Amino acid sequence: MIIGSLACLYPGLTEPILSINIGVDLPIVGSLNLHDTKQSILGTIETLWKNNNALVAFLILLFSVIVPIIKAIILLTILIFKNMKGKVGLHRFVSVIGKWSMADVFVVGILLAFLATRSDDNIHAQLHDGFYWFLAYCVISIISFQIMKVEGNEV
Repeated sequence: MIIGSLACLYPGLTEPILSINIGVDLPIVGSLNLHDTKQSILGTIETLWKNNNALVAFLILLFSVIVPIIKAIILLTILIFKNMKGKVGLHRFVSVIGKWSMADVFVVGILLAFLATRSDDNIHAQLHDGFYWFLAYCVISIISFQIMKVEGNEV
């Protein structure tokens, strides 16, 4: 399941997650497109960085990319090295950083942004495959951590 979650994480980070199109209908001119964007999570991080929003870019990078990868590597290590000392401590560490990954909060935030834009006739939003891949990563990652039990030398 951990490998499956990582397999979902990659397209969840690289594929577009949300597109937003803002337009207006003017009486004489007709339909006018004011803004059209489609971004992936990594693309969003890059855009934020380029627009001098380094703190926000770093936080999204940390909580949506780095922490999930570290979490998966540690869990795989625990599973592969059955007789490793310190498994309980590593499992507790994953429990702590898992609370800080906030990937699930990020998914809810995107879904709320999507739903909020649906209420305005001039704003059109669409969820893309990246959102669903990232959602799958979150669900599989949470389930895989929940079913792992570390007691002494047993996983």
